[in-house]
Amino acid sequence: MGYVDLYLIHWPISAKPSEKLQSLIPKEDLVPLDYKGVWEAMEECQRLGLTKFIGVSNFSSNKIEALLAFSTIPPSVNQVEMNPAWQQRQLREFCKSKSIIVTAFSPLGAAGSSWGTNQVMNNEALKQIADAHGKTVAQVCLRWIIEQGAIVVAKSFNKERLKENLDIFDWALTDHDYDKINQIPQHRMMPRDEYITPHGPFKTLEELWDE
Repeated sequence: MGYVDLYLIHWPISAKPSEKLQSLIPKEDLVPLDYKGVWEAMEECQRLGLTKFIGVSNFSSNKIEALLAFSTIPPSVNQVEMNPAWQQRQLREFCKSKSIIVTAFSPLGAAGSSWGTNQVMNNEALKQIADAHGKTVAQVCLRWIIEQGAIVVAKSFNKERLKENLDIFDWALTDHDYDKINQIPQHRMMPRDEYITPHGPFKTLEELWDE
């Protein structure tokens, strides 16, 4: 492989070097991310042709602003949790103003995963919208994200569901649908409490997400 299409900073946090492959970083190993040093290395990867585009993931507006203050190549993408139950309105508006594309991960709530929720797929308003259009709740969610101008990252190994995921381009949500979607209670399903520690870079969830 000569290059990747997109190279992202996964989280605005770093860890002490370790030879162990760990899905969960011990809190004592969490350290601040060197935004400038890491981003300069990302920019160099793009200049060398190792990646077509560079971006970030799970970055708040304030953290992107800090990065833009010194970047020579701005991030192309901010990949974040986004679905009708966590709509990211303010962050989407900010990214749009900076010409940064939002990519939505867990667009259906990631039910069945360690961080997922059934609050999306079991939402009554979404079920009503799906019934009115003769579609599935998943299709309503994906269509909603597309209509927000975001990119969808949907995961499935089921052929029928893969086909359904593509069947979202020949219809549209109505104003009445939007009235219902805009009233859905908002809840972040992946707060990342494990990144919060008194001696680490983020001592509260408010610091991590700049809320």
